[in-house]
Amino acid sequence: MPANLTPEYLAAEREYKSAHTQTEKVAALERLLATLPKHKGTEKLQADLRRRLSQARKESQKKGGAHAAPFYLIEKEGAGQVALLGPPNAGKSQLVAALTHAQPEVADYPFTTRFPTPGMMRFENVQIQLIDLPPISAEFTEPWIPHAVRNASLGVLLVDANDAAVLDQIEFIERSLERYRLPAPKLLAGNKMDLPGGMSSFAALQELYGDRYRYAGISATTGAGLDGFARAVFDALEIVRVYTKVPGKKAELNAPFILRRGQTVQDAARLVHKDFAEQLKFSRLFHIAGNREGLMVERSHLVQDQDILEFHI
Repeated sequence: MPANLTPEYLAAEREYKSAHTQTEKVAALERLLATLPKHKGTEKLQADLRRRLSQARKESQKKGGAHAAPFYLIEKEGAGQVALLGPPNAGKSQLVAALTHAQPEVADYPFTTRFPTPGMMRFENVQIQLIDLPPISAEFTEPWIPHAVRNASLGVLLVDANDAAVLDQIEFIERSLERYRLPAPKLLAGNKMDLPGGMSSFAALQELYGDRYRYAGISATTGAGLDGFARAVFDALEIVRVYTKVPGKKAELNAPFILRRGQTVQDAARLVHKDFAEQLKFSRLFHIAGNREGLMVERSHLVQDQDILEFHI
């Protein structure tokens, strides 16, 4: 037995030995791995615990967890639902904690997240729902994750650019999503930019992958780049905000209607009231800055972000 085992580790070991169900074994093994001192003398024990934990999780799913996957689907809220995808220890939970009021469990050991945790991220005057998901890893991937990703409006791939295995991690996640017939993430976020070499490592990833992704470099620990991340997520969702106004009155700019890029004035009118879309004669288009008289546009006009529309029926 390695030296310097803590009382917390020994307590978790007793808990594991007395566990009767796979769920209890998984919880105990997670605590064993979390409380095990990390040094050269415990490397073999660390590997053994990870192997046993992976096996226990698989056995737990065999006993009925897989078919219950839809239970973990999160109802969509806000302007879009964004699934955070990534390998272990990339910092997904810390990012959600930094950007929302959610309180996912954050720890420096892998597979901390077991269930989806939603939180609402503000971007200017809209709320975007972030979903913290367990990692996608060759070691273990929760079998219900494809359902959660399929339900989302957008997938964002978050990695630790300093991790020596980052290329293998990205490749594995891309292959997994392809196998599940899921869309590839549109945004690649590099976390831990505050660490030495982080910026240059992430720049190398951008050069390697080119226009396959949009990019955002962040530090969930220091908060660097989080505003840019929120903007990048909004852009990747490919949505626009549209405001409405009554003739002779100012527009209400606090609660925009959300449409997809490529939708029209008539689509916007339908969101206000279905009768508007059917009876609409024309609209006047205003912008937040300028054109006080408004530009007359037809119902087929494509709306842009922060357009102000005045409907005439």
